[in-house]
Amino acid sequence: MRLTKLMAAMAATVLPVLPAAAQEGAWQGQATAYVWGAGLGGDVTPFTGAPTVRVDKSLSDVLDDLDGAFFLSGYARRDRFVLMGDLSVASASEEGMVPPGLPARAKVRQSSLTLLGGYRAIDMPGMHMDVLAGARLWQIDGTADVAGGAITRSGDKSFADPIVALRVNYTLSPRWSALFHADYGGFDMGGAHDTSQVVATANYQVTDRLYLSGGYRQLNVDYREGGTRIDMTMAGPIIGATLRF
Repeated sequence: MRLTKLMAAMAATVLPVLPAAAQEGAWQGQATAYVWGAGLGGDVTPFTGAPTVRVDKSLSDVLDDLDGAFFLSGYARRDRFVLMGDLSVASASEEGMVPPGLPARAKVRQSSLTLLGGYRAIDMPGMHMDVLAGARLWQIDGTADVAGGAITRSGDKSFADPIVALRVNYTLSPRWSALFHADYGGFDMGGAHDTSQVVATANYQVTDRLYLSGGYRQLNVDYREGGTRIDMTMAGPIIGATLRF
């Protein structure tokens, strides 16, 4: 089974569990959908023999070449036991030149699924901190056309990395809160040399169950194996809506 199908199946299994778990009274859960305006930076060689795509784009540049993107997050807690995950998919295209001066177009599709479990280490009235560990699963699909399609190559890479994470939530006022999430992994133990993620948001409580959020997200991966090299950063503002159960 391809990793993208596995990601979709796992997300479809995990995220809908949240409301059912909350009905038992012991669990608390939430699901968040984000719009993510990510700028891109780095080098991508999606497979052996493909041209290296060098990217350094602002948000406005990315929107011109972005084929599609979304970011979905789920979180559940029972007492001090915590489960969370996020699913991210983005596809972008880039045009350029490859030796000996031929026009080329490359398309890269990135999918990642992060699954974590952990413990609420600090549980105070105005601050909560969760310590977590788990894995991030990646799939990178690439296609390169050279000289208007005279030469076409395609390939994909799937890999998984162990990660550790910290999630902190601060209460700023009765309706306002701030959330900070940071994780790091790879450690040359999975597929990547290193991978990391930072998410920071300000959140406003609209109703007992509905929250609106705005903030920033950055996702990094540095993967090198054989002829594949992926050194990529996606970063930019996010706007989201959270439903609690």
